[in-house]
Amino acid sequence: MSIQNLDGNGDQQVPGDKRISWLIVLLLVTGALIVLLPLGVVLATSFSAPGSNAVSWQNYRQAWVQGGFLLAFANSTIVALAVTGLQIATSALAGYALARLKFRGRELILLIVLATLVIPFQMLVIPIFLILKWGHLINTYGALILPTAANGFGIFLMRQYFLTIPIELEEAAALDGADRLQILWRVMLPLARPALVTLFLFTFIGEWNDLFKPLVFTTRPELKTVQLALAAFQEQFTNNWSLLMAAVVISTVPVMLLFLVGQREFIRGIATTGIKN
Repeated sequence: MSIQNLDGNGDQQVPGDKRISWLIVLLLVTGALIVLLPLGVVLATSFSAPGSNAVSWQNYRQAWVQGGFLLAFANSTIVALAVTGLQIATSALAGYALARLKFRGRELILLIVLATLVIPFQMLVIPIFLILKWGHLINTYGALILPTAANGFGIFLMRQYFLTIPIELEEAAALDGADRLQILWRVMLPLARPALVTLFLFTFIGEWNDLFKPLVFTTRPELKTVQLALAAFQEQFTNNWSLLMAAVVISTVPVMLLFLVGQREFIRGIATTGIKN
């Protein structure tokens, strides 16, 4: 009598299916190694000491001091948090209005919001620069924060997630006497946590890695961000690969840690948006 192989659900396992599963695992592991190989090279180079095979932290200390990353980290954190907070506020308000409120021109406004997604920021830099100059905001934090305080992607993301939330929850809150803002704050936003985390990660990482705005709208050394500091460091130490890789790791670690912390909510936010039209 032959013994059948059963999986955990009581279904019979076919040898061909097991081979396909192992092949998929092998392909995924190979892909992961290919992706991680450059990161491993960067880390190994950043810890290498000139003329020695020993592991050294001296490159990181030297890169941190000579690159002025303390000030750059402070500026990038201020700008990234401010832009992220403003985008979450504007996206939540506009997304809720487009998802739930009935008013004339709603579909047209949604189309305009979506149209902004195909317009590169670089095409708008001249009018934005003139507006900032008119408002005396050049070489201020305002020049780094206000141009991206609202974003079409965030508005669309929040609208799509709000559409997945049952409207009966809002109706129950309205029967209890809650107004629109109270419903948004006490009912919708707590339920939209995955979308909020997704928007936070997208926005914060994008602002942290942004070089264009600081390069165009600021010239004061006191306002240099991480990417400006990294670019200046690269020009200064072009041939010192150990120091350069240490500086790259320093500038990358914060966003990598942030993504690892919020990756579960990030995946949920991406997976659950776009279900409804």
